[in-house]
Amino acid sequence: MMMRPKFIFFLKAVCYLALLVPCALVWPAAADEGMWTFDNPPLKQLKEKYGFEPTKEWLDHVRLASVRFNDGGSGSFVSPRGLVITNHHVAAGQLQKASTPQIDYLKNGFYAKTPAEEIKCPDLELNVLVSYENVTDRIRGAVKAGMSQQDAIAARRAEIARITKESVEATKLRSDVVTLYQGGEYWLYRYKKYTDVRIVAAPEKQAAFFGGDPDNFTYPRYDLDFTLMRVYENNQPIDTSKQYLKWNAKGAGAGELVFVSGHPGRTERLFTVAQLETQRDYQIPATLKNIRRQVAALRGYAASGAEQARQAEELTFGLENSRKAYEGMYEGLLDKNLIAKKQREEDEFRASVQANAEWRQAYGTAWDEIAQAEQRLRETFKTRYYRSVRGYSDLWQLALGIVRYSSEVKKPDAQRLDGYHDAQLESLKFELTSPAPLYPEMDERILAAGFRSSLEELGAEDEFVKLALGGHTPEELARMLTSGAKLTDPAFRKSLVEGGEAAVNASNDPMIAFARKLDPILRRTQKETEALQAPAISGGERIGQARFAVYGKSLYPDATFTLRLSYGTVKSYPMNGTQAPPKTSLYGLYDRALGFDFKPPFDLPARFLERKGRLDLTTPFNFIADTDIIGGNSGSPVINRQAEFVGIVFDGNIESLVGDYVYNGENNRTVAVHSAAIIEALRKLYDAGALADELEGKISRTAIR
Repeated sequence: MMMRPKFIFFLKAVCYLALLVPCALVWPAAADEGMWTFDNPPLKQLKEKYGFEPTKEWLDHVRLASVRFNDGGSGSFVSPRGLVITNHHVAAGQLQKASTPQIDYLKNGFYAKTPAEEIKCPDLELNVLVSYENVTDRIRGAVKAGMSQQDAIAARRAEIARITKESVEATKLRSDVVTLYQGGEYWLYRYKKYTDVRIVAAPEKQAAFFGGDPDNFTYPRYDLDFTLMRVYENNQPIDTSKQYLKWNAKGAGAGELVFVSGHPGRTERLFTVAQLETQRDYQIPATLKNIRRQVAALRGYAASGAEQARQAEELTFGLENSRKAYEGMYEGLLDKNLIAKKQREEDEFRASVQANAEWRQAYGTAWDEIAQAEQRLRETFKTRYYRSVRGYSDLWQLALGIVRYSSEVKKPDAQRLDGYHDAQLESLKFELTSPAPLYPEMDERILAAGFRSSLEELGAEDEFVKLALGGHTPEELARMLTSGAKLTDPAFRKSLVEGGEAAVNASNDPMIAFARKLDPILRRTQKETEALQAPAISGGERIGQARFAVYGKSLYPDATFTLRLSYGTVKSYPMNGTQAPPKTSLYGLYDRALGFDFKPPFDLPARFLERKGRLDLTTPFNFIADTDIIGGNSGSPVINRQAEFVGIVFDGNIESLVGDYVYNGENNRTVAVHSAAIIEALRKLYDAGALADELEGKISRTAIR
């Protein structure tokens, strides 16, 4: 199960305040490799290998039918009336937030037979990329000769804030400046934003995640990992009649060309070797240690009762999923062959730069500067890492967000922290005032585990530990912060946001007071980190420019949770001494369940047993392709040459976990749900024939209600 990007971004941010700045590798992309931006699609490669050259109209249609889930993941429009499909695990957070102790939509599934029954998501924002514009010259022009590295970074950030603010005011669209090629280019992406999103149908979690953790990141698979939602504006479904993907229930056969249009979260394929070594030796080990501690706390909480288990399920699932992914990434970085390959590519690139006097003068020292910065970051890693609140606590995140909002909005826009610029405030306030349920008792366990990790790693005399604990034990402090928490009330949070700094400073809510107390030391640590990072950021931008000088735009940029197009074929691969099948079937689902005597996690929902006789067991279920994807692509549509929907991405195989750093077309595979399986399940298992008709275009638009 691929990690949703917001979740993995959060993990990377909290585990490593010294966020690494990717840099160099520059090797022309191998066949079927790449997560290509829509301004630079792989037209030459597609034409030469497959005799197919997508037109501008084809690309525009696919772009406008593709959807970003702002809480992490991808999706696509699949009917004329605003129907969006994504993964069950992408929608899991919203399914859980809509659930109650009496009704568990995550576990039991859901189907709205009428529009009135559709469930409104409490805090989901969807984005559709409407336009994009190269703003590289303007941002580079903000940096003046003689500026220090830190001043140059500040100048770029200020210009980015100005650009996004101007764009929002002129277009009313969400506007993000995206850094590509490590500062080689900057693009302004404008998105149509939707916040009225309603759940239409979802299978049981056991159907969507059949096989559980043992089967996660493996193949063959048998997962019905999808959810359908509908997008509204002004209380009416939006008109997507010109920008949806037509459903093709036949799917794609072995060897057929397919595409994935989605939002890969983050890759580090362009890191220098020095940066990869920091990941291997510092960042990932610390991340894994923190995940395991948090999972242990959540499992302890879940063991105290059925309702506690329900509350903890989605976060535990996400953390366990991330643990397995990080373990695969870590094993990849421990592979001496991978590091040797990266070193060879870096050496060859540097040699090309050194061979040209002009390039040598402009870019030649960048790698050494980054290596020196990495060494300084490593020396202070432990202190900076643990001088933060280590738990994945919703209450803490809301409190810190509100405290910072109240102080940041008073500043000139260009001087604010990222995330608090004028162009970002609407989305931020949407999150801060979410009506989704919160669970203080669960947060208590999470926070206690995080405080204890800081205490054990830094010691009782550390400045941060003394300030945070204030003489209390981690468990006592966590209990004090969460008992009687007012932040569970959206109206209270809204009053603080609207009341500004005066209201925040006057609040006696323990979590708000705690955020006020810690914010100064957290900001100081952030500034220290940025100072240490400055040489790496500067070096990264120079290497990004060197890439263009040496190779042009024959390469794709690292993933940035922005829309990308990848391509490949439905393709087998060598596995366990044999060959992996290009597809699985419903026959295989029942065979795998029977092989384990229907014991968890290989049990099936009751309807799968009761209605087995209705099913055509030859129906394709899951399939694989050698398309290049990563976490964040979850929910991405798999489409054919006609831009028809043939499947939905939900995972990669175990061999794909090193995809953060390198793509190997021999055995790196996308795992997707087949379009036919979704229709078969809707019609014969879930009594959702009307929904299947809508997907297959068998009813008119006016008949869709």
